[in-house]
Amino acid sequence: MNNPRKLILAVTAFGALAGCVETSNPTAPPSGQPSVGSATDLTAFEGARAGQAEMGIQNLGYELIRTDGLTAFWFNRSTGACARITTSDGRYSNVTMMPVEDC
Repeated sequence: MNNPRKLILAVTAFGALAGCVETSNPTAPPSGQPSVGSATDLTAFEGARAGQAEMGIQNLGYELIRTDGLTAFWFNRSTGACARITTSDGRYSNVTMMPVEDC
């Protein structure tokens, strides 16, 4: 490029594009994993909308073991974690981690 003005425009354009490159977030959950909760603790789901949170719980490795009215017991076979989740007005009103024997 013999024209300094074109060179400056090219460098500026390249710099603007370089700023658009996404970088991975090392603290972001793996793809498909919810941003709350873990394979051993579901208490962060308290207050969540039940219909939307259920898939997140399953993605953490939990399976529904049994229900008793509006209370559901979820178990994660790989970690041995057990959660009792009560639903009220369409939301998880109480999420309690329980001993494995309770599942």
